[in-house]
Amino acid sequence: MSIRRERANVDPFSHEPPVPDQDLVIRDEDWYGRDLSGQRFTRHTFYDTDWTEVVDDGGIFDECTFSGVRFNASRHTNAAFTNCTFKRCSFFDTRFEQCKAVGSLFQQCTFSLISVTGGDWSYVGLPGADLRKAVFDGVRMREADLTAARLDGATVVGVDLSGALLHGSKLIGADLRGSDISALDPLTVELAGAKIDLEQAAVVATALGFDVS
Repeated sequence: MSIRRERANVDPFSHEPPVPDQDLVIRDEDWYGRDLSGQRFTRHTFYDTDWTEVVDDGGIFDECTFSGVRFNASRHTNAAFTNCTFKRCSFFDTRFEQCKAVGSLFQQCTFSLISVTGGDWSYVGLPGADLRKAVFDGVRMREADLTAARLDGATVVGVDLSGALLHGSKLIGADLRGSDISALDPLTVELAGAKIDLEQAAVVATALGFDVS
């Protein structure tokens, strides 16, 4: 499986998401409460499908497109969403535990009360995403695109953000303790009230040109 880093730089306001395969389109279906554990979907497109309270343990979704899909109160464990595109989807009270979302792109989605624990979200595209109060705990997010993302009051603890794009992001009041923030430029983000540990404070001070000794 190849990871396409450039997906994260697609125009977040483009009109329509890609349709990988015209023969694999699922539209306007009610999958409320369905158990998708262990199922595999490759290059499928889901339009306006209700995934509310879906249970997904070990499902695999590769190069899929989700447009207008409602993931509300769904639970995903050890699942993989690789190189996928999510457009205008809702993630209210959605839980991802030890999941993989490598190379996936999120555009114009809502994320109220989303929680991500563990797993690999490297190269994910979340430019401009409203992630206020979101929880990211122990997640690998190397080279993630968080340009202009709103993470006010978010919990981002023990997260590997090495190489992440954070320009213009808002981290006001966020809990960043234990995370790798070596890619963070304190002059291009809003950090007022953010919680950091002593090691991170040294990283920020060095980025500001101070001699920490």
